[in-house]
Formats: sequence, C-alpha cells, structure tokens
Amino acid sequence: MSIGLVLLYYGLSSMQIPRSSGVLLHPTCFPSPYGIGDLGSPAYQFIDFLAASDQRFWQILPVGPTGFGNSPYMSYSAMAGNPMLISPEQLQMKGLLKDEDLAHLPEFPPDTIDFERTFPLKKSLLLKACDRFQREASSEQQEEFDKFCQRHAYWLDDYALFMALHNIFEDASWHLWEPDIAKAEPQAVKEWRERLRDRIYYQKYLQFEFFRQWSWLKQYANDRNIQIIGDIPIYVAHNSADVWSNRELFAIDEETGEASLMAGVPPDYFSETGQLWGNPIYDWERMEHNNYRWWIMRLKMMFEYVDVLRIDHFRGFEAYWEVDQGEDTAMNGRWVKGPGAKFFKVLKRELEGLPIIAEDLGVITPEVEALRDQFGFPGMKILHFAFGGGSDNPYLPFNLERNCLIYTGTHDNNTTIGWFNQIPDYERENAIRYLGGLSEEGINWDLIRLAYSSVANLAMIPFQDFLDLGAEAQMNRPSTSEGNWKWRYRAEMLSDQLRDRIRTLIYTYGRTPHDS
Repeated sequence: MSIGLVLLYYGLSSMQIPRSSGVLLHPTCFPSPYGIGDLGSPAYQFIDFLAASDQRFWQILPVGPTGFGNSPYMSYSAMAGNPMLISPEQLQMKGLLKDEDLAHLPEFPPDTIDFERTFPLKKSLLLKACDRFQREASSEQQEEFDKFCQRHAYWLDDYALFMALHNIFEDASWHLWEPDIAKAEPQAVKEWRERLRDRIYYQKYLQFEFFRQWSWLKQYANDRNIQIIGDIPIYVAHNSADVWSNRELFAIDEETGEASLMAGVPPDYFSETGQLWGNPIYDWERMEHNNYRWWIMRLKMMFEYVDVLRIDHFRGFEAYWEVDQGEDTAMNGRWVKGPGAKFFKVLKRELEGLPIIAEDLGVITPEVEALRDQFGFPGMKILHFAFGGGSDNPYLPFNLERNCLIYTGTHDNNTTIGWFNQIPDYERENAIRYLGGLSEEGINWDLIRLAYSSVANLAMIPFQDFLDLGAEAQMNRPSTSEGNWKWRYRAEMLSDQLRDRIRTLIYTYGRTPHDS
C-alpha cells in the first residue's frame, strides 16, 4: 500500500505513518535566477533528488502571500498562495513571458534572498504575464480561469478585493482604510469591486497561476511517491483578508478594528518575555455556532495543496495564551480553554480523512497530549531539545513513541552545527556522552543517524543539516523581525555523493517503505 493510501485509510481516527524519512525545506530556498526560490525547474530537480535518495516526504512552511517581515506565518490569507513562488520560467514555457522579458536580469546573491530587489522584479514580470493572458488567452484557457475563480469564489473574491484595496491604501492595515470599506459595508464593497475591477482580475490571475503551477509540482512529487507535508499556523494575521471579511469570528475591537485579544505564548525556551504574535484570538463560541465553517473551508483548501498537514501550535486547541490589547510582551497573559475534542469531532464528521501532524512543542500538558492521542495525531520530537536535562527528557530517543516525527531541529531552530557551537558546555557534554563521542562526519551527521535509528515512524531532517551548514543558514530566529526567511541553497549542492550517502542511511535504518 502506498503512503498516500495509508494516510487516507487511517484518516482522522489514527494517522499511522510508515517508517520513513523526509526533508524539511521551504520552496523559497530553491536556487533561482530571479532572486527567490519558485516552482520552476529547480523545484522539480529537488523532487528528483528526494526520490533518488529514497525519501518519502517533503515538508514545507506555509505557502500563503507573506506580509510583515516576509514571514510565511504572517500571511495576507489563510487560503491563497504566494505569488512570489510563481515561476517566470513556467510562464515563459506557456508563452506568457517572452525572451526579452527575461533578458538582462540583475545579479542576485546565490545564498540569500534580497527581498527588496526581488519583489519588484517578480511583480513586474507577473504584471506582464497577466496582461498577456488577459489579451491573448484562448477560449479554453479563459474557461479554465473562469472555472478556477468560480470554484474558489468562497475565499478568492474577498481575497482579491482585499489585496487590491491593500495596494490602493498604500499597504496600510485594513483597520486604517476608509471607515465604510474597513468595516466591509455591503454598499462600499460593491462600489470598490467595480472601481478596482482590473486590479481584482490581476489578483485572481495570480492565484490561478500559482495554483496550477503548484498542482503540476504536487502531481510530479506524488507520481514519484513523495508526499508533501504542509504547514498552517493556528492563527491568521490581523492584516489579512480572513479577518477583514470575517471580523465577527475574531476578537476585534468594534471601534478601532484592532485585535482586542492577542495570541502568543508565555516565556519559554526561545524568549524570556514570551512571544507576543499579535494575531487576534478566535471567537470560538461563535465559530462553534456556525459549525466551524471557516475552519472546514480552510482545511479543504489546504488539502488541495498538500497530502498531510502540520498544524502549528496545536496546543492552542486545548488551551491558548491570551494577551490583552496594549501589552508590549506576552508576559501578562492567561491560559483560556480552547475548543478541544468537539472541534476535531466536527472535522471528522465534515471532512473525509484528515491526515494531521500536531506541532506539540512548548508548554505541553497531559490534557494536550490526551487531545492529540484521542485522534491519533503524530506529535513532534526535537533532538536539539534532548540534552538539556536528565534521562526523563521526552525528546531523548529512548523515550519516544513510534507514532511521532523526530527532527534534528525545525525552521525555528539553529542548524545542528550552529546549535552545537552555541549551547552551554554541560549540554554539549551530555550530547557527546549520549552519542558515545563525536564522529569525523560531524555533529550534524551524528544527529541525523540518531534520528534515523530511533523508533519514530518519520525522521524529518532540515536540508541545511544534510549540507553541513552552520548558523548562517538558520531559517528563522524566533522573537526577531529582521533577517529571517532568507536562506537559499546552491544548485551544485544536490550532488550524487549526498544522494548516495542519504540512501545508505535510509537503507541501514529501515526507512524505505515497500510500496505496492
């Protein structure tokens, strides 16, 4: 039985992943002459590399259009795709860009994303492609576009108008727009839809193009037995189409439009003052009254993108940290009970199969674990957290249950080499003692072996660790707003030597499922 069928068979009640392995890498990290990774040929080459090295999963971060700080966890939409991932190469192959459009490209750094220069270039190319599509699309192509818009109207109409308005109001948050449209008054919405017709068409075209390019890549991956693990934040950004068009579902101040109750986490491993995310808290009582309709639509859309879904901050469904408007840190918050099992029971009833991974890191209580286990969701274990305590540390491999994912680190951690160089001496000594010494291969390969040899069903390794990279390749530094999400790898790093090295480890530790 293939992995996809296994996941579908087990569905919500018990998602058992076969013993296997995968790679954590966001699409923006691909090589590209356009300054940011996209869905062009390097994406397909990466899929080929995964398949050739006997990997079975590719895990990504959220793929929505990014807002403040370029963070994929602060998106303008919980359902839309990021236009910056659209490949100009693919547009050229479809005749929507010409050779002269792609001539004389500026030089971009090969290892990082220069957002300030990349975004204007990509936007200019996307405008040209949209204009050419609008003028020259065949009747069949136009029909395909119309069908896409109709099928996704439940989120696309509001999103396209929101983004058009966002540009008109010079990127100001929606609560600072003109009062009538800020409150999405029906007459104002009608008038602005007419006034911004061309801008709305452009936004819809971007989603159409993103979705078909992503669909091609997903099919290519699935055909090679690679399943894509997506990622959604439990919360959505305040400055998003979701909050603007559904403000009754969120804790929003009726007068100012600001978040009256904000999400975050108390002081933890990453920050002494906690993390104040600023996202508005859900009005779970009102969501329950309409049968969690918005969540059901969100998940249905996400499962068009991916095969498996990691829900970030899973513990928030059992209890969440709530901070009052006006606070500067997350220290003065409180725990509030979440929707719990009744929420997932509704999802089980409304959705056919729900392969979910629970991001259960941080302050985890027995109640959170019970909610996770009631529905058979695999949790996450991080080896970087394993050596700071004693033998009862839940991240040590001998304390793991099989139904979990084990990582060296995640996008919020340093690379393994970077981590090892900056941890306290006692923690480094604990790690060395546990490993029985360090090998000549390096600490990153020692931890990769440790993950692969564990009982965890799925070993998921950030690509930076396979590439022997240090702190310069860290994807995100929690509680900081600058310098994140920039790292990219170079094309020559996908070597045959690395492929064979990974395959050998996968074979050695029995992580190659037998597909029928």
